[in-house]
Amino acid sequence: MNLLQTVLLAGALVALTACSSEYNGKECQGKIRSLSGQPIGTTQALIIDKFTSFTVATPDKELDSGRLFSTDRMKYIPAAVTEEGFLAQRVSDNQFSIINAPQDRWITYTCP
Repeated sequence: MNLLQTVLLAGALVALTACSSEYNGKECQGKIRSLSGQPIGTTQALIIDKFTSFTVATPDKELDSGRLFSTDRMKYIPAAVTEEGFLAQRVSDNQFSIINAPQDRWITYTCP
């Protein structure tokens, strides 16, 4: 086996290992506010970011954002309406938001 074949084989193994590894998410702190911005409390959740969607997992429940859309990512925050009727937003690579209008709750999760 020549050097080029060795390098290509090593690169293929690295790529396969990276693709097969499972991303388990990250623990994020959440600030709970009313829709008018009044602080209510804090929470914590595991955020599993899949780029086109994300999942918020707590010990009690799991909420999937569904596919996030934005007509222009430079002007508008990518967002979706969940099956439960909440507004899910990717504010940035490290910040996610869930808005539950009927319960007057707005949770913003910030991840390390």
